[in-house]
Amino acid sequence: MLSGLKFSLMILVASIVIGKFLDEFHVPRSVRRSEGRHLMTYHFFMNRVCLSLCFLVSVFVSLTSCSSFVHDETPLKFSGSTMGTTYAVTIVDPSLQTSRSTIHMQIEQILARITMSMSTYHTDSELSQFNRNQTTQWVSVSPDLHRVVQEALQVGELSSGAFDVSIGPLVDLWGFGPSARQDTIPSDEAIRARLRAVGYAHLQVQDDPPAIRKTLPALSIDLSAIAKGYAVDQVAEYLTSLQFTNYLVEIGGELRAHGHNAQGNPWNVAIEQPMPRARSIQRVVRLKNHSVATSGDYRNFFERDGMRFSHTLNPITGKPVTHTLSSVTVISESSMKADALATALLVLGPVAGFALAEQEQIASLFLTIDKDGVHEKVTTGFTHFGES
Repeated sequence: MLSGLKFSLMILVASIVIGKFLDEFHVPRSVRRSEGRHLMTYHFFMNRVCLSLCFLVSVFVSLTSCSSFVHDETPLKFSGSTMGTTYAVTIVDPSLQTSRSTIHMQIEQILARITMSMSTYHTDSELSQFNRNQTTQWVSVSPDLHRVVQEALQVGELSSGAFDVSIGPLVDLWGFGPSARQDTIPSDEAIRARLRAVGYAHLQVQDDPPAIRKTLPALSIDLSAIAKGYAVDQVAEYLTSLQFTNYLVEIGGELRAHGHNAQGNPWNVAIEQPMPRARSIQRVVRLKNHSVATSGDYRNFFERDGMRFSHTLNPITGKPVTHTLSSVTVISESSMKADALATALLVLGPVAGFALAEQEQIASLFLTIDKDGVHEKVTTGFTHFGES
């Protein structure tokens, strides 16, 4: 009885919608041509209307059963490839009337937009075009690129140049950029030549309208140490705009956690030991409404003549870092900031880096490695996140 009444009400609503549709839609009375395509005749149009009636009724009926919209409490998960790595998104208790396909499509579009803005591997990206441009005039840029460059310069200033997005020429020289890796170690002369085209002080930002300029024509920017963090923030902001409150976004190891996990607890995030040929957990932190990023020299490196050369370059010397600090993990509200700060602290090393982290109250975990194993040191702010 109740189900029959429910069905009748749905048919009534459908009829009203369909009636409104027929009242307002103008039915063409003749065949016309528009941009080389035939418009429908009256007979074909009415057949399409009949199909539309059936479709609308079926939609109202199907919404009571196998809806394509998110209503259940099963975590919603998306994953894929982006920015030369992978991404994963988990949404807990999704209850908003938003289709899975729409959410996935929007996430993909956000990541594609950022890639085509900041990639150095795509020759037609916004950043690649700026790098090729030898002008020292202001160049209009997207809000995305403006925001990331602005943050990069702030972290560069904070770290006294340890974080420098203008090291693109050095990255290429050492074979860690889009250019093919060389079989030989760069000479000191080659390094000095590239250093003359490096320096974040040669990069400037204008707010209104968004623009950037270089005072050194040969200046080249590499945003790989901050772009993934920004992408995480952008996906997170999109999910928040849909009123999702419990989710985890991860791109290439950079994460942002919001709310709680499926068990109703803070998100447990494992921090890896800096071992190049093994994977084990150093410790686990509990996150809620925070981001975490790790920068390390134990995965991306190459060896020549028994020596290991890290992809983490010191912008001052133009060479890979050589200290015992193997990885730095930073927890911050912004994934972009955590991403950049982790790199800056790693370049500074176990002494200067830790001192800056304590001074600026940056929640950080420093992991050094020697013949005796892995040693950790945490800042005061990091202890607040506890270990599960």
